[in-house]
Amino acid sequence: MKGIGFQTKQAALDSLQNMTSGAVPITEDEFSVRMEKAQSFMREQNIDALYLNAGTNLKYFTGLSWSASERLVGAILPAQGQVRFIAPFFELGTINEYQIIKGEIHAWQEEESPYLLVGDVLREIGVSDTATLAVDESAAFFTVDGIAKANPGLNIINGHHVTAHCRMHKSENEIALIQRAMDMTLEVHKAAASILHEGISTSEVEEFIEQAHQKVGAPGNYFCIVLFGKASSFPHGVKDPQTLKKGDVVLIDTGCKLHGYLSDITRTYVFGEATERQKEMWQHEKIAQASAFEAAQIGATCGDVDHAARSYLASQSLGPDYQLPGCPHRTGHGIGLDIHELPYLVKDNPQPLAPGMCFSNEPMLVLPDEFGIRLEDHFYMTEHGPKWFTEPSHSIDDPFGIDK
Repeated sequence: MKGIGFQTKQAALDSLQNMTSGAVPITEDEFSVRMEKAQSFMREQNIDALYLNAGTNLKYFTGLSWSASERLVGAILPAQGQVRFIAPFFELGTINEYQIIKGEIHAWQEEESPYLLVGDVLREIGVSDTATLAVDESAAFFTVDGIAKANPGLNIINGHHVTAHCRMHKSENEIALIQRAMDMTLEVHKAAASILHEGISTSEVEEFIEQAHQKVGAPGNYFCIVLFGKASSFPHGVKDPQTLKKGDVVLIDTGCKLHGYLSDITRTYVFGEATERQKEMWQHEKIAQASAFEAAQIGATCGDVDHAARSYLASQSLGPDYQLPGCPHRTGHGIGLDIHELPYLVKDNPQPLAPGMCFSNEPMLVLPDEFGIRLEDHFYMTEHGPKWFTEPSHSIDDPFGIDK
């Protein structure tokens, strides 16, 4: 691999700096706009209320960051009216502190049923016992089951009809946060490549990437996959760490979080001199990624984008479809507050592409018992077509385009 000179870990860390200056969190005004958009859609679809469970949907619409657990914490957003929160009584002080959008909090004691309280709140805001309640698609089964049994008259439907309608179209503020997070992770990738030496373990590289993400201003890694050699043919890794050898394929997939929004970039290259086989497969991966990008035009479908990448690979006797050797998974996923979210670039998905949608582009090549190649960059849709968050890898020998 050319273009990246060797550095000690400390020198590589010292070369990084905090990159979060000027990154602006989502404002209260934007949360209000999101709720209004959801309410308008709910009225069009004859949905009376939406239950938002602790997690990213609750954060997306109200700004309240809270992790899901066995205790119900959430919010009810009616098709008309103000949002109401539901939480354990002993958490009231903390909930008040974390609230961004203020709303009345309905508290339940430990011996009480929060599911009955959901019905009580609905009735209090004028939603009938036989209304249609959309329930957060990420809520655990016991939560949905509890609400249904405590309120048997409700027509409970999947809330993703509402949440995805809003979340899949990113605002300028969201795109700016994703862009900055991507920029941060790309610098971490470059630094990680610079510390590689024969004998280093995947665990050591993962530890370095954690420190590097902290150095650029993230809390640390949101996730990190480092694979050497044959292990790179397992898309999400293997159980045991590997040790780097000359000629190994290096696959690093990592990301961080900035004000809740995520980055996710994969780079694949060879430590030392690449073989002709490695170069050929790397180039096929690059062309497949470019084919997907070119197909991502306004009015095309998510399935069309996947088809473009897969058709090129099939023309090179890779696949066809999801068969190996070839690309065993979808071409890409949406990204935002969740690392994988709707919509997905997968075969036959009829969802039309529209401005504000953000996607990974990663039609990974898997060659069983040899190696894998994954080049992952993200793009977002503008009114004029796709735009990269990060420029794709330049070449297998110069992945970061330093010598171009």
